[in-house]
Amino acid sequence: MQKTSAQAGAKKTALKPHGKTLGRRILESWQLYALLLIPVVITIIYKYVPMYGIQIAFRDYKPSRGFFGSTWVGWDWFERFFTAPNFKRMIVNTVKLSLFGLLWSFPVPILLSLAINQLRFKKYKRVVQTVLYAPHFISIMVVCGMIRIFLSPYGGLINLLIGQQIDFMTVPEAFRTIYIASGIWQDAGWGTIIYLATLSAVDPALYEAAKIDGASMFQRILNIDIPELTPMIILQLIMSASGIMSVGFEKVFLLQTDLNKATSDVIAVYVYEQGILDHAYSYSTAIGLFNTVINIILLIIVNQIAKKTADVSFV
Repeated sequence: MQKTSAQAGAKKTALKPHGKTLGRRILESWQLYALLLIPVVITIIYKYVPMYGIQIAFRDYKPSRGFFGSTWVGWDWFERFFTAPNFKRMIVNTVKLSLFGLLWSFPVPILLSLAINQLRFKKYKRVVQTVLYAPHFISIMVVCGMIRIFLSPYGGLINLLIGQQIDFMTVPEAFRTIYIASGIWQDAGWGTIIYLATLSAVDPALYEAAKIDGASMFQRILNIDIPELTPMIILQLIMSASGIMSVGFEKVFLLQTDLNKATSDVIAVYVYEQGILDHAYSYSTAIGLFNTVINIILLIIVNQIAKKTADVSFV
């Protein structure tokens, strides 16, 4: 009987950490919960309440009739998208652009972080970081203008270097390379911030001990830096994988021409053309919803794989 009472007491304590109920903990720290309430309310208002409009994807939405006045059409808009003549091309272009971008751009911030972390002159290190961060603050509009100038067949820097007059913006095969290379130049330095912050938490005694043991710079990177970065790398990979179907609209739209559409025709631009230019609100909403669902599925899959293989998960 005493044992049973003890087990019951232990169970009760486990259900109530520190012997306090949730209500009592809220009363004792009400200021912190009040501060937490602000972002929660903002998130609900701006992230969850607008989800009410998702029903547009299942209606023949007319602004003059409102949500409930518009005719319910079910899956008609999704069927129209799946049977569109350029559906396959848009899916292939979107996936290829994202996957190739992930393949080439994802390792660059990691390599840059490992290299910058080895710099011992603080002033030089700050200068290098500033130079690498700077392109991130250039607007997409300006970046695309620079790309068109550099690749111009008449006096463009690239054509001057190779001694040719090639209009790269009209070559479909060159579009992905242009898009990915310019993205690496613009965002690789900015991507090092989170990795350098992780490396800054490494105990300097580990490096000193490794030096005493005769470890080279590459051995220190391999056995100290990379294991420290691995959890963050996996988290970043999970987040990147969850956006495979979400290629940035602005850059693709600004670099797209009628002659390179074979590789630049992606879902994001199609949504813009249908929703803004053609006023097909229901159709564009259905496409956007399809995109979001695929991204959520990819996030769950990659997260589960990472959780089982590396014991690291995002959610």
